[in-house]
Amino acid sequence: MLISESLWQTNQDLAKECLDHPFIQGIADGSLAKAKFAYYIGQDAFFLMAFARAYSIAAGKSEDLYGFEVFHALASGVLEELRLHQRYAVSWGIDLQKVTSDTATQRYTDFLLATAWGQEIGLTAVVMAPCMRLYAYLGQEIAKSGIPNHTYSDWIRAYSNSEFGELADRLEDLIERYAHPVPAVYSSYRYAMKCEREFFQSAWEVER
Repeated sequence: MLISESLWQTNQDLAKECLDHPFIQGIADGSLAKAKFAYYIGQDAFFLMAFARAYSIAAGKSEDLYGFEVFHALASGVLEELRLHQRYAVSWGIDLQKVTSDTATQRYTDFLLATAWGQEIGLTAVVMAPCMRLYAYLGQEIAKSGIPNHTYSDWIRAYSNSEFGELADRLEDLIERYAHPVPAVYSSYRYAMKCEREFFQSAWEVER
């Protein structure tokens, strides 16, 4: 079994917890309070900026052309996600320039950037993979019976799209090239998955 497959299968409990989380189920059926989603968009935009930086750091540390090119291509994919968030922000009157990170977001981004700066690129790919693979999974699971027509249709469409799944595949290919199945790889991947769950929980707890 590939390392990336083993990591994903080992953490199916957390993936299912995220899918079943009331925040994600609210996106799926359109019932999520707009204030919660607006808060999430702001936090996710902050997160994605750190995500793009981590990709860029890994690209700069790559010792071969393949890693350099793929990490840069993945950073470009993050910029596409940010454009989606900017469209939401404009339509909902959110000033992304004024967004500050909450505890869950800061903990996650600190972890990603510390790994990108301090570890080899294989482990950087490992800690970034949960976000990509999880969102592809969530989008595809929600869209299995068709993309509904409600407030959050664009979100579902973006993450169920095959092109986003292909970005997740490219990141996992980097894991196969540069990572090794050592305990730190498994513990780091699981920590990132827990950060994803806490990210949704933090947005869900917003009361406004």
